[in-house]
Amino acid sequence: MDVREEIDGMIAGIGDWRGKVMADLRRIIREADPEMTEALKWRRPTNPGGTPVYEHNGIVCVTVVLKERVRLTMNDGAALPDPHHLYNAMLNGKSRGIDFSEGETLDEPALKELIKAGVAMNLARVKPAKSRKKPAG
Repeated sequence: MDVREEIDGMIAGIGDWRGKVMADLRRIIREADPEMTEALKWRRPTNPGGTPVYEHNGIVCVTVVLKERVRLTMNDGAALPDPHHLYNAMLNGKSRGIDFSEGETLDEPALKELIKAGVAMNLARVKPAKSRKKPAG
């Protein structure tokens, strides 16, 4: 089974409003950056399925289901502009989180803007390849 199928199964297995929010976030992330890759990381006995991670030249964001909410964590959120004031969790350190509770509406345009900013930051870190100088002579 590939990672996409595993994440599909994970989301389908949630079975309540949190599954819909996870599916909506996944769709928004993939629409914001069609080149985004998905991975499942940090598998352990308490989380055997792992955590969905979205990457483009490094981790951009992570989604996680918590007991009474769903969290989107922006890996370098502290360095990203947040003109729509989306962050409401994990306000210390370099990561920033957005917690979604039951019945909340996702601000898709604002989320896409934030995700695109995260991708742009990762891409800006790409160092140009060093050109090899041919030996003289």
